[in-house]
Amino acid sequence: MAFEGLADRLQNTIQKIRGKGKVTEADVKEMMREVRLALLEADVNFKVVKDFVKKVSERAVGQEVLKSLTPGQQIIKIVNEELTILMGGEQSKIAASNRPPTVIMMVGLQGAGKTTTTGKLANLLRKKYNRKPLLAAADIYRPAAIKQLQTLGKQLDMPVFSLGDQVSPVEIAKQAIAKAKEDHNDYVLIDTAGRLHVDEALMGELKDIKELTKPDEIFLVVDAMTGQDAVNVAQSFNEQLGLTGVVLTKLDGDTRGGAALSIRAVTQTPIKFVGLGEKMDAIEPFHPERMASRILGMGDVLTLIEKAQANVDEEKAKELEQKMRTATFTLDDFLEQLGQVRNLGPLDELLKMMPGANKIKGLNNVQIEEKQIAHVEAIIRSMTKAEKDHPEILNSNRKKRIAKGSGRTVPEVNRLLKQFEDMKKMMKQMTGMQQKGKKKGGFKFPFKPF
Repeated sequence: MAFEGLADRLQNTIQKIRGKGKVTEADVKEMMREVRLALLEADVNFKVVKDFVKKVSERAVGQEVLKSLTPGQQIIKIVNEELTILMGGEQSKIAASNRPPTVIMMVGLQGAGKTTTTGKLANLLRKKYNRKPLLAAADIYRPAAIKQLQTLGKQLDMPVFSLGDQVSPVEIAKQAIAKAKEDHNDYVLIDTAGRLHVDEALMGELKDIKELTKPDEIFLVVDAMTGQDAVNVAQSFNEQLGLTGVVLTKLDGDTRGGAALSIRAVTQTPIKFVGLGEKMDAIEPFHPERMASRILGMGDVLTLIEKAQANVDEEKAKELEQKMRTATFTLDDFLEQLGQVRNLGPLDELLKMMPGANKIKGLNNVQIEEKQIAHVEAIIRSMTKAEKDHPEILNSNRKKRIAKGSGRTVPEVNRLLKQFEDMKKMMKQMTGMQQKGKKKGGFKFPFKPF
């Protein structure tokens, strides 16, 4: 998980001061010492840490805090606000040209995941913003780059413009924009060449592309796992090209998160998107205020809701709710519900978006639940249609067959059936309570599927 080490340290530090009825300057000083260590361990730039601690300290020892009724809560609020400001304050949205196509230059060093991120961003533009992007293969030096982008385009059912590896990247970019205008594509994402390190030849070529295409956005793709090196790379590219945004990849694998906390402060370039996995939909807009809340263990309900809205079929959800109300919910429906939950992402990441999740013991071991869901799915899929609709017909022979077919055991089959029956009883009780509530005009049905 991103920021895991930092989050644990900060949450433990904050917990000590949260419930205090009275807070002294000495308490604040002690807390700031812990915060400083936590940030430095997370590989945050030293100057950034120094400025952050100074700002929080100045605000935390003010009269309105120390003399307030809940000084501990006030200090947590200050830390949250300053952490949000550190990462950019508010979400920096992607540009949209008044005269399409909007041109985006994707730049970065080799190994940062630039080509894959280009495909992910195009996919996000289509799914979230209802845009029609064109991918342009302008990396002619890495043999597999053009082929990789074409493969991604095929996978996403999205057009890729290429002139091979014998035409200059500047000409490819020029013709790609002309093609986009002709085909009414409203975005062009130019996948430029990367290098193993920043060099003059690379920068010269990128400047030529920028001069010709006049891009609306220049996104630097950097690997969050490289820590302070990511900040140095961002600084170099920004000085030469004038970046408009940064896309951080592999943020899900960096437990420290120092790059995300340093880049905005050092380069004044906003983080616009973050990559959180290998799949083509594992990219999302960067919200500083939501990330600050997650780091401090306050949850991220808005992102959780957005994931549900993007991945859940509303009509099916209503249909499932109706079945729950009328107690006609079957194991097939249960299987479909599990599928919808899994589409939202890894369970451990979803749980950590819930307020107070940091207080749940053993949350870091929740990966086991993913396996259990897979086991449940295997058991249900090994049943016939009649068995899924009427589990009461399952005798010992049928259960043995299902266990064998799913690679599980008979006790596991029995456990699932009992849990399913218990859930149906609970639904029936809720429905009964709802009917009584309607007569009294007070009770609302409390359970809704995702």
